[in-house]
Amino acid sequence: MHWQTTRFCIPLDRPKVMGIVNVTPDSFSDGGRGVRDSISHAETLLAEGADILDIGGESSRPGAAPVSLEEELQRVLPVLRAAVSLGVPVSVDTYKTEVMRAALDLGVDIVNDIAALRSPGAVEVVAAHPGCGVCLMHMRGEPRSMQQDTHYDDVVAEVRDFLAQRCAVLHRAGVEASRIVLDPGIGFGKSVADNYALLPGQRALLGLGYPVLAGWSRKSALGAVTGRPVEQRLAASLAAALAALQCGARVIRVHDVAATRDALAVWQAAGLPSTGD
Repeated sequence: MHWQTTRFCIPLDRPKVMGIVNVTPDSFSDGGRGVRDSISHAETLLAEGADILDIGGESSRPGAAPVSLEEELQRVLPVLRAAVSLGVPVSVDTYKTEVMRAALDLGVDIVNDIAALRSPGAVEVVAAHPGCGVCLMHMRGEPRSMQQDTHYDDVVAEVRDFLAQRCAVLHRAGVEASRIVLDPGIGFGKSVADNYALLPGQRALLGLGYPVLAGWSRKSALGAVTGRPVEQRLAASLAAALAALQCGARVIRVHDVAATRDALAVWQAAGLPSTGD
């Protein structure tokens, strides 16, 4: 299994670590970086062992207000321009079609979209690109309102069906399956119980035939079961990452790359199979 992207065919026979670079003043965990600090942070994550860099210029924390297109472009384009020279796959975390287009024009490898390419023209931008990767995430509503309606009759089935529908849209647009990865959207319009149901529920997503990306790092669902504030959730984040891998995820999106690498080394040394094997 592999993930086809603009410049890289990423093998997924072993888990990949996606390091988070937030070029934002208000992200829930690590906001406040400007362009220069974000570039330095990207270089640090790469030195710590990140396989992929994920760069975003708009916070998607619950209740976050949107930023203008101009502001997002001003934040992310200089960081993306620097990151594509670092020799690793680079992902842009955005739902704005214009930002996707500008990032792909710079040579960015992956579009990571919390809205699963539902913005007008987004599918067309990705389909027109000869080979970029895409991560489709499930989210109900938008960041400002997503936690106002978290009732599901069957959260796993609804997330699976939504992502299957989005994959079908991409296929009709000519996007090959090898370019697509799925994200169940931990913390995006879901209750604490829903988030944890989606860990074993990853098996249902794997049944669609695509790799799964898991993003548990420092999320509030971890605080709900540990009682820890966001700055004290490293241990819980590592446990959740390994649980996601055990349930078949192939990519884990994290803030703490060095610590995750250490945890992953131990997990791999034990030779434990995942449900995706």
